[in-house]
Amino acid sequence: MPRVLITAFGPYSCWSSNASWLTLVEFTKDIPNSVDVTTRLYPVDFNETRRLLEQDLRLGFDYALHLGQAPGSASIQLETIGINVGGHSSQHPDEFQPLVDDGPVAFRSQLPMPVLASKLRECGIPAHVSYYAGTYLCNATLYLSHFLVQQFACSTRSAFIHLPLDVSQVLHDGDDDLPTLPANTTPRALRLINEHIAQEG
Repeated sequence: MPRVLITAFGPYSCWSSNASWLTLVEFTKDIPNSVDVTTRLYPVDFNETRRLLEQDLRLGFDYALHLGQAPGSASIQLETIGINVGGHSSQHPDEFQPLVDDGPVAFRSQLPMPVLASKLRECGIPAHVSYYAGTYLCNATLYLSHFLVQQFACSTRSAFIHLPLDVSQVLHDGDDDLPTLPANTTPRALRLINEHIAQEG
């Protein structure tokens, strides 16, 4: 049975909740019995996220699925590339620095993202492959997950999944013109991805 680490982020900025954590909480109410899942809630903080990634990835999971929210997105984005660049939203891009000095320029997820995107769409869930996870914490999580797995000589396969906002978030925190997905859709997508992992494994 594949051992799967699934991480999500907590609140940040104007958001009192995070779509990634809301999804993960719902997912845990009906976890597929074909995978052994460990869940984690990470703060929206570069240093603490790196520390927790180091701690968790040393455990040698078969897969690491990292979740984050993407305000403004109408579909699930399966991130494929993590680049060695990081900065805070308060910084000018000229101030961004490498996440790892002398680290590889980028890592590519080993999960079959096009296959997963197609599977989700076949089940009526909007999803697509993305080749740019940004330059903030979501990208950093994807990049560092691959880098640390390489450093620890683990066989963990990592991925990052950007999720649209939950309906409750735009009602309470955001602009109600922002796109959302129904509360039961993103957990179902996560179940389908884990079921695929179990079959592949």
